[in-house]
Amino acid sequence: MTNKNNFTETINNFLLELNNIKMVSEHTIIAYRKDLEQFVEFLQGKEIDSLQSISERTVKHYIVKLNDAKLNRSSIGRKLSVLRGYFNFLSKHKIISKDISATIKNPKIKRKLPEIITLDSFLKILKLLDEESENNKNHKVIFELLYGCALRVSELCNLNIGDIDLDRKSIRVVGKGSKTRVVPLGNKSQEILIEYLDTRSSVHKSEPLILTTTNKRIYPKYVSRLVKKYLSKVSDVSKKSPHVLRHAAATHMLDNGADLLAVKEILGHENLSTTQIYTQVSIERLKNAYKKAHPKS
Repeated sequence: MTNKNNFTETINNFLLELNNIKMVSEHTIIAYRKDLEQFVEFLQGKEIDSLQSISERTVKHYIVKLNDAKLNRSSIGRKLSVLRGYFNFLSKHKIISKDISATIKNPKIKRKLPEIITLDSFLKILKLLDEESENNKNHKVIFELLYGCALRVSELCNLNIGDIDLDRKSIRVVGKGSKTRVVPLGNKSQEILIEYLDTRSSVHKSEPLILTTTNKRIYPKYVSRLVKKYLSKVSDVSKKSPHVLRHAAATHMLDNGADLLAVKEILGHENLSTTQIYTQVSIERLKNAYKKAHPKS
């Protein structure tokens, strides 16, 4: 690295080191290069042609420009993360005297509240499934476990018959990071499971719990298509994914007085802060109910 003022050379070397040490994907390298080239373009507009001329104030002005361009906070945060990595690299190799990006904080991201469906909407789905003559009982099990046990779609697809303990009214779930948790099984969920298992010709513990019409283990796309189909019939939520049922289950548990720590364990969250988003959903629901019904609202 002979030319300290050569932006292109230092960017190339930074990305090369990143690729060799961290083994990041080609897609990530392309994205990082684009972010850094955008920053260089900003510097050129400010007539800054030397790495040593970049100050903390320069980076702050860049953030202002990104804000003016109506970029969301998440995208700005990502671009700043790339810049921090770049300046850390420059500092480590003595190309600049100090890392001027280290003290610059990401803009605070306001977490978007998850969309949910009402309990009535969920019950309508179960009713629709009952009314359809060609309905497979596995469809009902899918909806019941996604909502009744607040499962992730991957957790649902990976369930085996041996993971169900009808005597103890619980299921064993392998979640993120291969962490195992035990989730309570409600009476309705248990009833639907028993009905479904009665239709199975074989119930060996190592077999997949839920099968497709071709007797294969269900998979995420299969579940997503099914959920989208029925959510479209009962709700106008914009994102009609299986996760909506998990969001709804968590919110409804808190609405009915469930302990936050208990909900955290059921959902398999590592941090309580992740679960707390659902308390905000409940508060928003209370606010909306107040606005609609209270004469002083």
